[in-house]
Amino acid sequence: MVMGASGSKLEKALGDHFPEGERYFGLENFGNTCYCNSVLQALYFCTPFREQLLEYYTNNKNPGDAEENLLTCLADLFMQVSQSKKKTGVIAPKRFVQRVKKQNELFRSYMHQDAHEFLNFLLNELVDILEKESSAAKDSPQSSSPEKVPNGIVQPLANGVRKEPPVTLVHKNFQGILTNETRCLRCETVTARDETFFDLSVDIEQNSSITSCLKNFSSTETLNAEDKFFCDKCCSLQEAQKRMKIKKAPQILVIHLKRFKYIEQLGRYKKLSYRVVFPMELKIGSTSDDVDTEYSLFAVVVHVGSGPNHGHYVSLVKSHNHWLFFDDENVEMVEESTLQTFFGSSHEYSGNTDHGYILFYEGLGGKS
Repeated sequence: MVMGASGSKLEKALGDHFPEGERYFGLENFGNTCYCNSVLQALYFCTPFREQLLEYYTNNKNPGDAEENLLTCLADLFMQVSQSKKKTGVIAPKRFVQRVKKQNELFRSYMHQDAHEFLNFLLNELVDILEKESSAAKDSPQSSSPEKVPNGIVQPLANGVRKEPPVTLVHKNFQGILTNETRCLRCETVTARDETFFDLSVDIEQNSSITSCLKNFSSTETLNAEDKFFCDKCCSLQEAQKRMKIKKAPQILVIHLKRFKYIEQLGRYKKLSYRVVFPMELKIGSTSDDVDTEYSLFAVVVHVGSGPNHGHYVSLVKSHNHWLFFDDENVEMVEESTLQTFFGSSHEYSGNTDHGYILFYEGLGGKS
């Protein structure tokens, strides 16, 4: 464990305002692991998740269990930071990164990795471990494992009938429910299917805002021509209207901005540097209780670079009303206004390549 120069600077900057019991540690980069470090900082400062993970680990840690997994490695890392005698410094998350690479060959290469793919992999992996532990405790092995879908939508509820899996600490914090509604334009029958999600992946447009991106996410789309919908009532393919609605908003809302777009003519992905304003406070309506959930922004994972296959990730995190900037080993205090520099660029060929990529909002508990 090394004491970084930025650590002592940070302690000076916070002075007497250094939050009681809080720790601010940079994470060492092992060649290309900034995608992992930036997400870990966001999750560490997702306080309810951190506290529940450490509590679960403390209550369930068995010295006889030699077998480590991603959950124990993550909890160990969080414990190392939170129990440190020093307030600031640098930690090398070596065991955690080794475990990630062992579990998933996608992260083994030294190529540039995607922070959103990593977050998705990590949350799904934690769910698997917690569900296995829960079913082992009940001594009733589950027959089926939850289906995984790339953009964080998991466990489709077919007509709402299935064996309920245990509600893990990942579900408690990150899970929301979407309703996928399809209306047949011939017989007007509405087919609704609920899906759970850990994050929302939204398309982005130039000079837009998160609010408008979410509106587009829930906008009505017409299925016709090649995309007709098979209506069970009409027993044939019909034109239909489809829309996604948030039925139940999660406690922690994670929004992934789809900044990497496949361009057919180029035959490759291109990074969209569009300016997308993300507010400090956000209201989300849900259909289940017809109320708005109020959210406050507490972390942003930023992609730095002009293309999808190279670049760097950093994160900004709010802790005890202070904003901190984490860039691997370096940690510094920043003003809230700094976040505006990560909205994106109003015109394509701008020198600014630092763009908000994953946003973390926490529910304020107050529903209006």
